[in-house]
Amino acid sequence: MMQDVQALVERYSVWLKDRTSLRDGGDFVEITTPYLDRHNDYLQIYVKREQDGFVLTDDGYVLDDLEMSGCRIDSPKRQEMFTTTLKGFGVQANGKALEVKVSAGNFPLRKHNLVQAMLAINDLFYLSSPTVASLFQEDVAAWLDLSAIRYTPSVKFTGKSSYDHRFDFVIPGSEAQPERVLRAINRPNRDTAQSMAFSWIDTREARPPEARAYAILNDSEQSVSDGVLDAMRNYEVRPVRWSNREEALEELAA
Repeated sequence: MMQDVQALVERYSVWLKDRTSLRDGGDFVEITTPYLDRHNDYLQIYVKREQDGFVLTDDGYVLDDLEMSGCRIDSPKRQEMFTTTLKGFGVQANGKALEVKVSAGNFPLRKHNLVQAMLAINDLFYLSSPTVASLFQEDVAAWLDLSAIRYTPSVKFTGKSSYDHRFDFVIPGSEAQPERVLRAINRPNRDTAQSMAFSWIDTREARPPEARAYAILNDSEQSVSDGVLDAMRNYEVRPVRWSNREEALEELAA
């Protein structure tokens, strides 16, 4: 058994060496690794000489790629996950670049840590649905805060069916506007539209007569179908695409 495992370790080392290539860029060396990102492209890192050693960097590739895919690391929760991941591998963020400082003695380990950190940060794109939904709610809350809109978060109402329904935000009524209840929907589809419609139908009699319901729909990664929008409007729920959220600002801020 020990010999078999030893042979596998040696084969892995040979594979890693054979699949790694170098390119001289003048004041840096580009290392192409055998590890793939989510696009099935080989990860590349760059080595630059410093006075007391070397710097290994991804030159901003991972964060730029996430941003281009609509996954910005710009909220407190995303920042926390990002920072925790980097600390776990001993990697620093220099602007958008992920980098480590190395010496000749610790080069292999630090290079490995940088590559693993790049893979881990790259995988933030694949956040689980509950986490992504939570992050979208956080984005909506940040927008409300930025717009100076007063609200109460995570409010639960009991409907006439005796079922409880939770809404993400409730904006109190004013002289200009009635009470507004909001739900942030990360994956707008027929099921989530029906759920929102039922929640509003079941609870609206317990709310002030002029109260309104809004569904904030995440269309960052996929468009929202007309069927979903029509279904909500049919039950007097005002759908608001996230990309068009400023159109509803006046109604929510008053």
